[in-house]
Amino acid sequence: MSIKPKEPSKTKTGFQKKIPQMSLRNRIALYYTIATSLMIALVFTVISFMVNHVVYSHYDDELMHEATETLSDLKAKDQNFNDIAHISKFDDDDADYKEKKIKQGNADVDPEFIQLADTKGHVVKKSENLLREPLIFKPGSSSPIYFNAKVGGSTLRHLQIPLVNRDGTTKGYLIVARSLMNAQSFLRDLQIVCLFLFPVIILTLFALTRFIAGKSIKPIDDVISTAAKITQTNLNQRIPLPYHEDELHRLSTTINALLDRLQIAFQREQQFTADASHELNTPLSVVKGTLEVLIRKPREIEHYETRVKFCLKELSRMGRLIDKLLVLALYEGNKISPNLENIILPQLINDVAARMRTVANEKDIAINLCTSENERIAADPAMLEMIFENILSNAIKYSPASSIITIALEQSGNTLTCRIADQGIGIPDKDMPKIFERFYRVDESRNSTTGGVGVGLSIVKKLADLQQIKVAVQSNPNTGTTFTLTFLSA
Repeated sequence: MSIKPKEPSKTKTGFQKKIPQMSLRNRIALYYTIATSLMIALVFTVISFMVNHVVYSHYDDELMHEATETLSDLKAKDQNFNDIAHISKFDDDDADYKEKKIKQGNADVDPEFIQLADTKGHVVKKSENLLREPLIFKPGSSSPIYFNAKVGGSTLRHLQIPLVNRDGTTKGYLIVARSLMNAQSFLRDLQIVCLFLFPVIILTLFALTRFIAGKSIKPIDDVISTAAKITQTNLNQRIPLPYHEDELHRLSTTINALLDRLQIAFQREQQFTADASHELNTPLSVVKGTLEVLIRKPREIEHYETRVKFCLKELSRMGRLIDKLLVLALYEGNKISPNLENIILPQLINDVAARMRTVANEKDIAINLCTSENERIAADPAMLEMIFENILSNAIKYSPASSIITIALEQSGNTLTCRIADQGIGIPDKDMPKIFERFYRVDESRNSTTGGVGVGLSIVKKLADLQQIKVAVQSNPNTGTTFTLTFLSA
């Protein structure tokens, strides 16, 4: 029976469905537009409520003014409102009323309507412009009230005032009303304008915000385009800095600094590779050629021993070279730091000199130490040994046989000076500024056949700088060279 393989689960990290992502400028424009649209909607709503309040307040003031005038006339006819049925305010022979009715007939003025009702709402008197339609009555009110109600198909603003006699008894109600046709037309037009302007404002705002956002995030596009162009062959390209020193300016500056560090690290790696390839190529070729010659035909045992020793010597030199290159690479990568200790300098020099005497004895070179036993300095012992080994190694290589190398210490105040002088071939003045450069050799006499690779003095200078040790050189051709190391006393 075959077993059906289990289908892989569609997890978020597996077969997740890709959702189209919105660009940053569109997201900024969208979020800003949504927030602003809510604010605009709130502002339009507040404006609408305020306009409504102002319009109705204006109508209410006019209704109260009309009601006050009417009440004044009514009180003149019946001071106590004892029997509102005998009030003749609305008689046709009332000249004042006729004049008012003529004014209300003007098409430019919202008509006003007046009505008297008893306590049960029955109409006692009303203005003729009401025709057969009475105004709306709201029973039970003991104080003036305003309300809207439809009368004959039109919406009217009503003011209902109780008519109270001297005894405090309500005898009826005065109802004054006015058409809201013009007000409603105005408010309706305002709403239409707001509803029309709202989408226009939102769309315009989105377009403007998107344009401004695009201008604002242009440095990010520059970052993307520049990063896309950068390869190992053009690490020198940098992101153009924005005009304004804002967050995007700091972002561009930070990325440029990162690119600087990457370029330095890449160049350091290239330099190390080139240096190692350059310096190891010759000894490898020599070893390879020697071994190829050995296997061509049988030879004497002594010859084999000589050639093998030669190859071992070359391999040892390659090992030392690799160690030195690694030290330089660590220094340039800021991956080493001195472990300062309070050490006795003469004792450290004696130890290094004892190790170097084996090489010096091959050329019958004497190493003389002019030191006491108590000079102390603050330094890294391992680094300091490497400094002395490289200086002594150069002194031995380039000094004639049966010569003398002198090491002397001199205390002056809080400084300690160490001088290492040889009687070698010396260094020409024109080459003095370059002796601490990596793989620099003064002349043809200083080449790989003598064991020198041009790295030792470069290591001396870099390790001395790490420990704040001053290095100086004085040399006279065919007379000798003196290296001076200046320490701060511990």
